Amino acid sequence: MKKSLIALAVLAAAGSASAQSSVTLFGIVDATLMWGHGSVSNKHQLGNSGYNSSRLGFRGTEDLGGGMSASFWLEASVNNDNGTGAGTNTNNQASGNALAGLAGGQGLTFNRRSTVSLAGGWGELRLGRDYTPQFWNITVFDPFGTNGVGTTQVLNSIITGVTAVRSSNGVGYFLPANLGGFYGQLQYYMGENNSNVANKDDGNGYGVRLGFASGPFNVAAAFSHTDYSTGNVSQNNVGGQWDFGVAKLMGEYEWDKAGATKGRGGLIGGLIPVGPGEIRLAISRYKTDVPVGTDPRTNKWALGYVHNMSKRTALYATYAHVSNKDGAASSLNGAVTGINNSSSGLDLGIRHSF
Repeated sequence: MKKSLIALAVLAAAGSASAQSSVTLFGIVDATLMWGHGSVSNKHQLGNSGYNSSRLGFRGTEDLGGGMSASFWLEASVNNDNGTGAGTNTNNQASGNALAGLAGGQGLTFNRRSTVSLAGGWGELRLGRDYTPQFWNITVFDPFGTNGVGTTQVLNSIITGVTAVRSSNGVGYFLPANLGGFYGQLQYYMGENNSNVANKDDGNGYGVRLGFASGPFNVAAAFSHTDYSTGNVSQNNVGGQWDFGVAKLMGEYEWDKAGATKGRGGLIGGLIPVGPGEIRLAISRYKTDVPVGTDPRTNKWALGYVHNMSKRTALYATYAHVSNKDGAASSLNGAVTGINNSSSGLDLGIRHSF
């Protein structure tokens, strides 16, 4: 009898513990028919991630009591047009690129995010691979969310290298959500080199982002620094959004440095709801100031429409055009264009989330 009672007590405790935890499988499959036109060559292909980045992920949270929780997040890029995964970077340096020197496609890696966290009323401590603070303003205040042919030229031409979007080996802190609209994060990431090598500091860096959101208004600024023996990198930006109801106005300004080279750019755009869908439009540019020679610059405009068939399924179309000056040769959707020439691109696709 006593053994039966003990067994029931153990089962009850296990049931209580499991009720306080959750694990979720999630993902996005986004297929894109892509056309690119350039002065040298054109390209037609089936790609992915024209509206949202295709991904497969697992996340879970455990309630630790007293307002504390522990969680994990593992998220991998998926190239659903050919079944491969996407490359990652292990040390915030060129030597850490998973595809460097390898033939064929990349296997599945949790390159988008791989973190474990501890959170409470004091905020969140997050460890692992994640977005850098200096990237958030670029994507949040881009009407195209830095996906597809409409992606802001600030990101397409950016000079800051490996840590422009994500960092590995990071230790991050996020402010709690109850600060009257203020939000922010700090992140320190490591290149993990030995102390007795000339490039011992390569890949070490930090970023900080602070913002304020209240009602229709949202504004944020971000600053960062990454060490490299070939020339340190800084990536800095401010961005904002105002929701007028009939439309959202968005903007971002960027100033960067990589060694002796400087980069400056910006975007202005908007989102206009139309029935079950949304019109997206943006004008962006990026200019590189090099120590010797001309200063390449690229201007871009993009126009798109998203039709939501349900909360999980959407059809979309985006057209974009870039013009290059002073030695730039940026092109769209895999096309090749000559120096100081233009390029155009078209995306037609379907996105399904789960």
